[in-house]
Amino acid sequence: MAVTVKSAREIELMRAAGRILAKVHQDLGDAIKPGMSTFDIDKLGDEMIRSFGCIPSFKDYNGYPASVCVSVNDEVVHGIPNKSRIIKEGDIVSLDIGVIYKGYHSDAARTHGVGEISEEARFLIDKTRQSFFEGIKFAKAGNHLHQISNAIAGYCEEFDLGVVEDLVGHGIGQNLHEDPEVPNHFQTKRGIRLRKGMTLAIEPMVNLGTYEVEWLDDDWTVVTLDGSLSAHYENTILITDGSPEILTLTEREIAELSK
Repeated sequence: MAVTVKSAREIELMRAAGRILAKVHQDLGDAIKPGMSTFDIDKLGDEMIRSFGCIPSFKDYNGYPASVCVSVNDEVVHGIPNKSRIIKEGDIVSLDIGVIYKGYHSDAARTHGVGEISEEARFLIDKTRQSFFEGIKFAKAGNHLHQISNAIAGYCEEFDLGVVEDLVGHGIGQNLHEDPEVPNHFQTKRGIRLRKGMTLAIEPMVNLGTYEVEWLDDDWTVVTLDGSLSAHYENTILITDGSPEILTLTEREIAELSK
């Protein structure tokens, strides 16, 4: 397994990519409203990414046809934007977005409620987000990778939430997906020892019901097997000797976390 440790120059480029992606996420999330199509969301996201002089990481990646993965309700990830898929009040919408800045990727995902959403949906979004923060408590040099996985899984288990096992986080840098894979479910092996300068995309995908998923006929869209809601929260992080640096937090999230 070839896990890259980034140089100071590479880290600066990834910080810049992260700041840009955070801005895109905040502005695109704010723009979502009932009546928009998932195609509209993707088009706006693409325009935002390119306005910063960046390239969308996902466009044409392994044949994926869009710049933003837009997944609604029971869609876990990789929803393909469509002019006929209209967002309505009460939906939850997951946006998974990556940008390339001067040859380096950042990757992040957020799930948004559209207007008034159910208590269950809000609970799922909040717990999915918090599971990320529980996991990265262990994301520091000297610890083992699967300490992150087990912390995410353990937190979600407390609330009887289904942690998707068929999809994982990953290393990131000059390539969108690098070693190592970062599972979100319980692991018996310890995984690699984390080193300062590693960059990872940590991304719990969590369902209200079963952890099981299936792929639709488009070969991209992943949905919950039981039709339950799914949420997704992801950030690109930098491993340090202490707490990890989160490269893709929005300005609003930074303000909330500093309170």
